[in-house]
Amino acid sequence: MSKHEFLKRYLQLGGDVREVKLQDSLRVSALSVKEEDLLKRFKQQGALVEKIPWTRFGYWIKSAPFSMGATSEYLRGYYYLQEAAAQLPAYVLDPRPNETVLDMCAAPGGKTTQIAHLMFNTGILVALEKKEHRLVSLKTNLERMRVRNAAVYHMDGRDVKQLGLQFDRILLDAPCSGNYATDPVWFEKRTVKDLELSARIQRDLLSAALEVLKPNGVLVYSTCSLEPEENELNIQWVLDHYKVMIEPARVNIGDPGITKVFGRALDPSIAQCRRFWPHKTQTGGFFIARLRKC
Repeated sequence: MSKHEFLKRYLQLGGDVREVKLQDSLRVSALSVKEEDLLKRFKQQGALVEKIPWTRFGYWIKSAPFSMGATSEYLRGYYYLQEAAAQLPAYVLDPRPNETVLDMCAAPGGKTTQIAHLMFNTGILVALEKKEHRLVSLKTNLERMRVRNAAVYHMDGRDVKQLGLQFDRILLDAPCSGNYATDPVWFEKRTVKDLELSARIQRDLLSAALEVLKPNGVLVYSTCSLEPEENELNIQWVLDHYKVMIEPARVNIGDPGITKVFGRALDPSIAQCRRFWPHKTQTGGFFIARLRKC
């Protein structure tokens, strides 16, 4: 498909394609350092950061006279370089201390470390990663960010039942087709067939997740895709095949999930999901849904 064809799709969905210059951002690790102390260090070193108002510990990196990924504070795990929208799924999941939690597609570990910190390093956090070469970054980040409650498995999320565990909460930040805001050649390499292939894999992962989720447990599904095949239509599929209910995502940014996709009416509760159009949120494209198992 061409950029023009994607534009037509987005206009039908209430979106648009506009050039967006994404700002780098970071998330402070409140378990490792006091937020005010880290901000003081940044100021002394000449780094200018600005609070992201719709995150708990997120900051835009406005300027810095050095690489923010090569500081002693970074190596000590005081902060994680993380795209702004990607900081939200862990908060929507809202993991609690001493729960049993699954991060289904974990590498490189940004959301995994965030979940561990929200659990105050208690309970059990299981992190799965399908691709062996990505395990290095996952384990390195867990160590750097001082995570002590996580177990890492080299495993496809679709095989999670083999662990013999049931989970209170599951984050499925699913592999997806991506979006144009984070990839300058995205339009040149994506087709509807790609979207359909991603959607099939995502549905397999959703099925596997719901099989190991405890009754009344919470599943957060997120993607960095703008395509309804990977987002609202997948959530409609879950509603059609499983006993789940959609809960409000409870974030103060983004549009409601789309409930009419290319002429097809979807369940009205899908409006409680959140969709991030880059030109509106100044982030990468993103989608978040919070589901509760009935």
